[in-house]
Amino acid sequence: MAKIEKRLPFWQRESFTPFVLLFPAILTLVLVVLLPLLFSLYTSFTGYRLIRPDSLYNFVGFRNYERIFTDWDFWVAFGRTVLFLTIALNLEFLFGLGIALLINRITWGQRTLRTIMMFPMMFSPILVGYQFKFIFNDNIGVLNNALQSLGLSDGAIPWLVDKHLAMGSIIVAEVWMSTSIFAILLLAGLFAMPRDPLEAAKVDGCNPWQVFRHITLPFLMPFAFIAMTIRSLDVARAYDIVDVMTGGGPAGRTELLWTLIARVGYDNSRMGQANAMAYVSILLSIAFTYYFFRKLIAARRYMGGAN
Repeated sequence: MAKIEKRLPFWQRESFTPFVLLFPAILTLVLVVLLPLLFSLYTSFTGYRLIRPDSLYNFVGFRNYERIFTDWDFWVAFGRTVLFLTIALNLEFLFGLGIALLINRITWGQRTLRTIMMFPMMFSPILVGYQFKFIFNDNIGVLNNALQSLGLSDGAIPWLVDKHLAMGSIIVAEVWMSTSIFAILLLAGLFAMPRDPLEAAKVDGCNPWQVFRHITLPFLMPFAFIAMTIRSLDVARAYDIVDVMTGGGPAGRTELLWTLIARVGYDNSRMGQANAMAYVSILLSIAFTYYFFRKLIAARRYMGGAN
């Protein structure tokens, strides 16, 4: 049988079957991911402008990257993105932990609550952006109307126009949409937690806070760091919600990395420089991923798990 198979062309051999079955997926990845990635990397070394197709062949070397390191707007947006990511992740973790602990204590209707808890993450970021843009609207916004009806505000609060409130409004929308990711993973951790350490702690006279601080929370931290790794990649690429709610305004006070990249690439037509910014911003995602991965390993070691 082996001799017969060797006589056959390689595409008719049984050992070649897995490659035939995987070929459509590999071809799709090459066309949709690899080729655009290589093209964007090439254009980052050119002076490519959308309004001048011939500039695609204008190779400028590292000039786009050199401009980035002296571009104040880029570094302001970079720092604002780090701040936005840090605040959003911490709030999502705290709220997700609270929701997971509450649902874990419920004995009736828990499945229904878990289903409801997943609703926010099912909405697209664009839809969430329009939803909260209406909520925070100056004139017809639900929040301003509620505050004025309750006598808590004398006039309309410019949530999306004020330079101090606009970023907070975007963070609220981001946290509302993604807290359920933390809640789901932390709830899974609570379900997987062994009961023997909890019962031993109660026998030793530990109060609920001590049990949570020294047993429950350390056990949940690996799950939390997995959620933070996933979310850091999403938040670092935040664009849809910011663009819909504020467009980077007022006066660029809510401009994040990817709204800046979109403005440089599409509004200013400097696609080569925008792609260079995109590749530099990838370093932010890699840095946060590496940091949370190291914290995940440390948390597993603390709980006696494998490296």
